[in-house]
Amino acid sequence: MATVTLDRVTKIYPNGYQAVHPTDLKVEDGEFMVLVGPSGCGKTTILRVVAGLEEPSEGDLWIGDEMVTDLSPKQRDIAMVFQNYALYPHMTVRQNIAFGLKLRRMPKAEREAKVQEVTQILGLSDWSDRKPGQLSGGQRQRVAMGRAIVREPAVFLMDEPLSNLDAQLRVQMRAEVSRIQQRLAITTIYVTHDQIEAMTMGDRVAVMRAGSVQQCDTPQNVYERPLNLFVAAFIGSPAMNLYEAVLGAGAGSMKLGAQVIPFTEGVAAAHPHLAGYVGRKVVVGLRPEHLLAPDDERPPTLDAEVELVEALGSEVLVHFSTDAQHVTTEGVADFGDEQLSGRGFGVARIAPQDKPKVGDRVRFAVDVERIHFFDPGTGVAIW
Repeated sequence: MATVTLDRVTKIYPNGYQAVHPTDLKVEDGEFMVLVGPSGCGKTTILRVVAGLEEPSEGDLWIGDEMVTDLSPKQRDIAMVFQNYALYPHMTVRQNIAFGLKLRRMPKAEREAKVQEVTQILGLSDWSDRKPGQLSGGQRQRVAMGRAIVREPAVFLMDEPLSNLDAQLRVQMRAEVSRIQQRLAITTIYVTHDQIEAMTMGDRVAVMRAGSVQQCDTPQNVYERPLNLFVAAFIGSPAMNLYEAVLGAGAGSMKLGAQVIPFTEGVAAAHPHLAGYVGRKVVVGLRPEHLLAPDDERPPTLDAEVELVEALGSEVLVHFSTDAQHVTTEGVADFGDEQLSGRGFGVARIAPQDKPKVGDRVRFAVDVERIHFFDPGTGVAIW
């Protein structure tokens, strides 16, 4: 087992496209690190650089105490699990798992003992004589993992291994992968575009955008304290509601469209730099679960009109519109007036007994101490 360290790793392709900007990242020994972001953000490129399938344009890569920048993939002591399983269709489960060990000329008795141990860990003992065509998608993915595990590598690399599975099986396999990784305690880098996978599986999450790591922290910290607009909008399902607002005197309230929402003393204490934005525009973020069905004990409210209601059994998602100006996150680095759409669409997550109807005028209680504030010029969080 080993750490993985990226030191100013950069990737520029011959056509001039910069897939990865200078990146510093350290994955600790035994840690489960998730790289998450939209398509084209550079997460798979970083994984391929670590694997040795791509050569960095600049920077160095270390696995443990050894610099492996110029080493071939087979010299790096890594094992990779792909999205498409990449199993040999004519081989049984046992033969697929053992194939790499056979190439290394491991003695047969030792090889069979290792394969038996891995099939037990993965719950594949009853299917070890079947071929991939006789297995379900989840079982095939476990075989692909088994082929990686049996080698006892220093580092696991996983490139969206669950994306081909149906929703229910994906949830099951998320738990399986996490359980196996914790049991084996092997350093793991896992790439996904699914932020739910990132939040539920990773010890830490690196959120990427346009070739750069925007924030790297524990899933809960990324959720509760996003560093910028992009991270705030990307992490969370449904996404955070973002609006343009103007701060009132003493940063004691904000004007959201035609509505004025007062703050508690806790807001100023949690965001001491907010005082510098009095009378100026800011971007405010409200997560759906922080817009509540109102009662007399939660006075700050947001008036809205119900556009759509999604009943999910244990909760209800209410899609609404309000007169506040909605903010999108495209081009956060060049944030400007072109990003303001004019209507304040949003989503609230409420209890099923509070379910409204389409067309109703409703008032959502606002948990003001959970509001996020961002600079409209840079998109950076205001604390």
